[in-house]
Parts: sequence; C-alpha cells; structure tokens
Amino acid sequence: MSMTTRLREVVRRAIDRLPEPLAVRLRPRRYRYDLAEVPSAPPQLAALTRVVIGATNYAAQGYLLARALERLDGVAAINVHQRPAGSTFGFPADISVSGDIVRLSSHWRRRQFAAIAGRYSHAIIESGRPIFGTLFDLDVAREIDALRARGVRVAHLAHGSDLRSPRIHRQFSRFSPFHDDDWDARDALQDGSDRYARLIAESGGPVFVTTPDLLRDQPTAHWMPVIVDPERWAAPEPPLSRTRPVVLHAPTNSHIKGTALIEPTLRRMHAAGLIDYRPVSGVPASQMPDLVRAADIVIDQVRLGIYSVAAVEAMAAGRIVIAHLHDDVVEHVAAATGTRPPIVSCWADELEVCLEDVLADRDNARQEAAAGPEFVRRVHDGALSARIVADAFLASPS
Repeated sequence: MSMTTRLREVVRRAIDRLPEPLAVRLRPRRYRYDLAEVPSAPPQLAALTRVVIGATNYAAQGYLLARALERLDGVAAINVHQRPAGSTFGFPADISVSGDIVRLSSHWRRRQFAAIAGRYSHAIIESGRPIFGTLFDLDVAREIDALRARGVRVAHLAHGSDLRSPRIHRQFSRFSPFHDDDWDARDALQDGSDRYARLIAESGGPVFVTTPDLLRDQPTAHWMPVIVDPERWAAPEPPLSRTRPVVLHAPTNSHIKGTALIEPTLRRMHAAGLIDYRPVSGVPASQMPDLVRAADIVIDQVRLGIYSVAAVEAMAAGRIVIAHLHDDVVEHVAAATGTRPPIVSCWADELEVCLEDVLADRDNARQEAAAGPEFVRRVHDGALSARIVADAFLASPS
C-alpha cells in the first residue's frame, strides 16, 4: 500500500467518525448521499421475542413472514429490505434502504448492527446475503458470529436460486435450465449455491426453504411455504367464461421459467384465435393483482418442477394455474399439508395438448381452479409458515 493510499484511508476513517451530516459534506462528491434517504435504525419492539428478517425480501417474502410471525403470541417482527439498484418491482417492506446507502453510509451500517444486536432476540438471514453492508467486509459468517456474540439467535432462509444447485437440479428434469451449456449464468449460480451451502454448514442454525425442491440441497431444512395475502388476490368472477380465454405468463426470469420453450406454442394458439396470450414483464407488484384477475389461465414455469409465488397468487385468485411439478415436490406438499396443489402439471413440450384439454373440459378446469383459494388459505396465508418457524427456531432453546 502506497503512502498516498494509506493517507487517504486515514482521512476516510477520520471523516467517518464525524457526525453524519458533516461527514457527508466532507466526502468526495462521488461518495456523497442524500441524508433524507437514510432510513432509521430498526426500532425497539415491545415483545419478548423480537425477530428481524433481512435483507433480500424476494417477492415481499421477508415482509409477509414478519406479518405472519406477528400473529403469534409474544412475537414482534420487522423486515429490512436492501433494494438492488434499478429494482422496479416495488415490494412492500418495513424498512427499505437503497443499495447506494448500503454501500456509502458507514454510519447506517454501524447503526444497523447496533440496533439489531441490541434490540432483537432472533435474526433470519435471507439468501446468505450480508445485512450490514461492508461492516464485516461482506462476510456473512462474521456477521452471524457477531450477532451470536451479542445473544442474537440466527437462522437461514433460502428462496430458490440462491441455494438451488444446478448440479443437483439437472438430475431431476430433462427440461432443467441447468442443462444449457451456453447459459452464462449457470456457473455463477453453481458457485453461489456452493458458497451458500458452505455458509450453512459452517455457521449452523435452523434452515428454512420456501420451495420443497431445495430439500434436495439441504435435506435437514424445514419447508416454510411461500406467503401471500389471499384477500389481495381474490377475484369475483370464475375463469373461462370467455370463448377465447386470456392466458397470462409473467416470468421474473424468462430463462429459468422456460418462456422460450412455450412461447411459440402460445403465439401460434393466439394467432389461431384459440387463446388471448398476454406476456408480461417488468410490471410493478402493485399492478399484478389486476392482471392476474383479468386472466383465465396463468402459466408459471415449465423448467423448475416447482410452483412459485406467482402460482400461489394465481391460485388465490381462483385462476387455472399451469406449471410443471416434480413428483417429489407434490409428494412433500401433500404429506406436509394433506392436500395436493390444485395445479395443472405438464411438461414444456405438452403445453399445447394441456391447453386443449383445459378448453375441451372447462367445467373440470373451473373445478380445479376453484380449489385454489382454499388451498392458499390453508397452506400459504402465513399461518403455517409462522408455526414452522416458531417450532423450529423461536421455541427452540438453542
């Protein structure tokens, strides 16, 4: 390290010890930020068990889990969401902080740690991602050790691609996206899942997964069903009242969901006047309920073998949901809940036949769709998820 570099580091540290308003003004322009955008530290909660969840909040799952846990006696919860740069989905969060603040504000990082370590009894860390920015040099294992040293118990929550090993997943499906040798993201996803698995093994603590296929990656984990607000998605009219049904496909990741495999079929059937295909991408979360309610059929994915948050939302709306489900996923859901998910399962190359069957027997399809809202209320409204977290984490003595 050169003398100039060392001097800059000494100056930076000195500035960071000053009051934040003064420190921001003294920083080089490219390292300044708007103090109005810095959120308050997580508050003191009035309960014996105080839970913080952070910080990815994929599909608002951190926020909704906090709301579900609050329904338990003696539990208060809050979620912190570190928003990625350029994110447009607008998911709700108790505390939302921009990536720029996480990166630039050492004051925010120190306040965040002091508040969580001093005010909370439990922390659920999502996706193996740091919740204190660079305070511990992006080392989540060090964050966990620091929290535990202050008496905070820590658990892990995995949502999907963060933990899903491409190496394992491609053994289960000929349509797995991880068979694609020319997919640039595949190796990065494998590296990420391997790192997450090592973190879990080395740090210990309960592990919760929101999709049952992740139990292949972590066999001792607990399936914690994804959560939606059923009333937010409720639709007044049943599907398939139109001659030409509306088919919605709104992938968050078109490669993983298999859009390219099914879109030729959907566009061909649309051109033939059999369906009204409506592809959607990049839509804010606030607009999705109206889009789902306006559809008859929602196609979730045909490559992963699971059903996602989008499928649960469509079931809550009483729509016909199509997704390819792996047998072990269906069997685990049925064993854990006593109910199989009311989803029309088909392979990517069977979609046209699947849609033709739905159109040919609309009464049967409507009956399947009508089971969706009750299934969501029983499995995905947060009550079951909160009980699973309480039993495996909050109520455990260690």
